[in-house]
Amino acid sequence: MHLRSAALAAALFIAFATVFADPAQPPITDPMLPEHAAHQLSAHVYVIMGFPNIGIVVGRRGTLIIDTGLGPRNGAVVARTAAELSPPGQKLYLTTTHFHPEHASGQRGFPPGTIVIRPHVQETELQAEGPRFLALFARSPPMHALLEGVGVDPANVLFDRDYVLDLGGVHARLSYFGAAHTRGDEVIFVPEDSVLISGDVVQNHLSPNIICETCSPRQWIAVLDQIAPLNPQHIVPDHGSLGGPELIPEERAFLVDLQTRAQALKAQGVPAAEAGRQLATDFKQRYAGWYSLNNIPQSVARAYADHP
Repeated sequence: MHLRSAALAAALFIAFATVFADPAQPPITDPMLPEHAAHQLSAHVYVIMGFPNIGIVVGRRGTLIIDTGLGPRNGAVVARTAAELSPPGQKLYLTTTHFHPEHASGQRGFPPGTIVIRPHVQETELQAEGPRFLALFARSPPMHALLEGVGVDPANVLFDRDYVLDLGGVHARLSYFGAAHTRGDEVIFVPEDSVLISGDVVQNHLSPNIICETCSPRQWIAVLDQIAPLNPQHIVPDHGSLGGPELIPEERAFLVDLQTRAQALKAQGVPAAEAGRQLATDFKQRYAGWYSLNNIPQSVARAYADHP
């Protein structure tokens, strides 16, 4: 995904904002997150709806924030909101669902002493790819001022597969199940509230967007199969509307359909580009009401290149 002009970068942001907006709300036209706008989803979990959706888990001893918003100004908005929801002197934790700028570039807006936690794989991907994506997003005029001078900041704590935070009266399980949208996707489950903060891995009628060159529909399905046993009753995707347990099988069925049909066309000798065009046209009819279906050709290319 390479943009070659500020105009194209701006177009990318507008497309993201329109696609990822909650259909029940006006489209997002400003990458700034709203102040004082968290709403309570469950006993311990709050959500700021925006670009992206931000999860906040509040316990008696600690508060966990999931994702930062785009740049330090947004990070500061999120940190202030968490402070409003938390007891005085609360220990603050931050984790990021993946390395993309609207999810991880606001780290410098958080107060000193914030403990940042990530999977090893995501940290490696952030260090390798983060600067390029920051430059890419900064070409968009709405994003440029928010990202000026922003760099890639390291985590304080790294984990391999799982990391459980005891926040006091509530726990947050941070999990890396493998590559899906990116190589380092993380999901967060709050068992006491049966809430999953799913990053870009589980969305609400939003076509899966396979970004990394080594990711594939098959790998994404394998990640969903590890998430499903959590049986969450509430799902907070990074973009778009909130949902319930139905989102996981719906996303899986979409990916299985894409994978099966792409592999069938590959077996017939249909070139990847032609298969992408065919399936893009077909999926726009089969999945009317889903968003971001223009990324189908890229997903087909990843399915063609996949070698289990």
